[in-house]
Amino acid sequence: MAAPVAFHPADFHHAAFRHVSYPVRIHAGDNALERLGEEADRVRARRALLVCGQTVAHRTNLLDRVKQALGDKLAGVFEGVKAGSPATSVLQGVAKAASLGPDSIDPDLIVAVGGGSAVVTARAITIMLAEGGTLHDHATKYPPGERPISPHLMQPKVPNIVVLTTPTTAAHRAGTAVTDAETGRRLEMFDPKTRPVAVFWDTEALLTASPGLCLSAAGSLFSGVVAGLQSPSLNPLAEGDLTQALNLLLSNLKLVGPEPDNGPVRLNLCAASFMYNRASDSGLTSGATGVVTALAHSLDARYPECDHGAAYSILTAPGMRFNQAHNPSGQARVASLIGMNTADMDVDAAAAAAAGAIADTFGDLGMPLRLRDVGVPREGIELIAQDAMTDFALHRNIRPVKEAAELVELLREAW
Repeated sequence: MAAPVAFHPADFHHAAFRHVSYPVRIHAGDNALERLGEEADRVRARRALLVCGQTVAHRTNLLDRVKQALGDKLAGVFEGVKAGSPATSVLQGVAKAASLGPDSIDPDLIVAVGGGSAVVTARAITIMLAEGGTLHDHATKYPPGERPISPHLMQPKVPNIVVLTTPTTAAHRAGTAVTDAETGRRLEMFDPKTRPVAVFWDTEALLTASPGLCLSAAGSLFSGVVAGLQSPSLNPLAEGDLTQALNLLLSNLKLVGPEPDNGPVRLNLCAASFMYNRASDSGLTSGATGVVTALAHSLDARYPECDHGAAYSILTAPGMRFNQAHNPSGQARVASLIGMNTADMDVDAAAAAAAGAIADTFGDLGMPLRLRDVGVPREGIELIAQDAMTDFALHRNIRPVKEAAELVELLREAW
């Protein structure tokens, strides 16, 4: 019988790593939004554009609360955010910003209010206002047989502030991805200057999102944290953030549905999201399950009825099994961290148990586990696989993927 699973910190802490801290202020708790005007003053804003969707604008009191906090600094509202951040919405937002006035610095602040789609749309608007051209000009290119190329976006960017309604991992990232309406594919842009100067976790704002929307955002976060903990390059800073993020997720995810008005639960999930992103700033890469990220991007772009969290609830366990032979010890580590008794298991058995436990966690939350449950026909599998071949995350996957046929096999398992 193979030796049982056992881990020692020295087994996966690398002596050399880099951590980069990015300046951001977080205001959290009851009435945190009252500090929004203070943050606008800090960046000397005079004319702010608010970016949100129809739900935030017309079915919550958030628009009124933001208007009250910003006062006469609010120059306009763009309420055209759509799920998935389609390029058409971004361009409409750019046009709205341009209509605020002839001054080239108008607006001088963008405030995103909502979940991931609002955050990403606002970031894309800041890129287009500064860089000009088209979204395709600034998107990552995928030359056949070569490494992806991300254009350097050098122009100064208008500062942005984020008021969250969900615990989205998009909150303070440097990457931006919008959906091309013509091809259905993602256009990926990277610019650290688009990170927000402040993020608000206002309890009342977070409770405006339905439990389903909250779980969708937190579901993709859970997948990301699990992926990070599998990383062969885990270092002490990233491990600390990811371990605490996992603890917060395991304690709070199960309460979102039964306790829809529990504000501390939503705040804890936002904290987990922040820690996950901070772990990425400690040199952590998404390679342990890059295949999951790539396929999820393709899935929720092609099938709008499949929300972001559902894509990850369906694909995380199959993606782990796809990669298992290339990272059994990393996956076994997850089994131990989520509380499984691995004392009598060898590494391969613990890795397999981890994938099963992750699927069970999603299932217990009532999230879908099959592609057919979110409207994906069996004949749609090959297109999802082809799309994923040009996703940046796939190029970092711990198991090299040479052709789409390998992804088709994974997707058929998930169907």
